Amino acid sequence: MGGCNVENASYGLGLCAECGLVSNLIATGGGRLVAFSCCNKLGELLMPCGRCRQLLYEHGGPDLLMDTPEGVLTMREVLPQAFGPADLAHVADSATNPESTP
Repeated sequence: MGGCNVENASYGLGLCAECGLVSNLIATGGGRLVAFSCCNKLGELLMPCGRCRQLLYEHGGPDLLMDTPEGVLTMREVLPQAFGPADLAHVADSATNPESTP
């Protein structure tokens, strides 16, 4: 699966490659990302922006492997103490089962 940056004249409304990657993943039936690498035109590794790191975390989880300029890291290492789907599920569960909340 792949993605590419989509730029436009307003710059701020451009789409990062990670957005295209996850959109493609969902459009073709879903699943989980297991590894991710991003590079520029010269083949140099790049780190995703904060929004894209969150998107990758939510669609790959804490064990997603990311190829970084400092070597392969898990998303757990890239985003320590990340907020994700499990946090939302916990709050939803506590709303329906108040006795499960500490």
